[in-house]
Amino acid sequence: MSPLLFWIFVAMMLFFGGMVVLNRNPVASALSLVVCFLALAALFVSLDAYFIGVIQILVYAGAVMVLFLFIIMLLDLKAEVRRRVNLPAMCGGFIVIILFVKVLSDVSYGFEGGDAKFQAISQGPQGDVWHVGMVLFQQYNIALQVVGTLILVASIGVVILSKRELK
Repeated sequence: MSPLLFWIFVAMMLFFGGMVVLNRNPVASALSLVVCFLALAALFVSLDAYFIGVIQILVYAGAVMVLFLFIIMLLDLKAEVRRRVNLPAMCGGFIVIILFVKVLSDVSYGFEGGDAKFQAISQGPQGDVWHVGMVLFQQYNIALQVVGTLILVASIGVVILSKRELK
């Protein structure tokens, strides 16, 4: 992937990630998160991690965000009311952001061997997805079914709790 395209996807991801926090409307915030997930998937594809990119789109941008939007629309959330700006909290937030960027740059530029080459993944008759599926359904079968059941029960609970009673 060309560096220009990489920086376009990075800018998209950062912009829409900021819009998730800044939007007052929860539906617009959730849709901004979907676009952020799509840009992140494009970055994974640019790193030749096709499986993680596709799973990012299918699981997060597809299933999880559809569930979020479904719950937001069922709960009928309204846009948040604007409040007065808290100047000390805003200054403290900017200080935390600046310190985080400093620590991140210190760690990034102080890491030795960050440009080392890794060995290529050995290609067998089956692909990586086959191996992931075999591990998932052989070793973690019960855990996968328990998580699916919990998500189903949580979705049914949200529908029941958000149902309006007729008077």
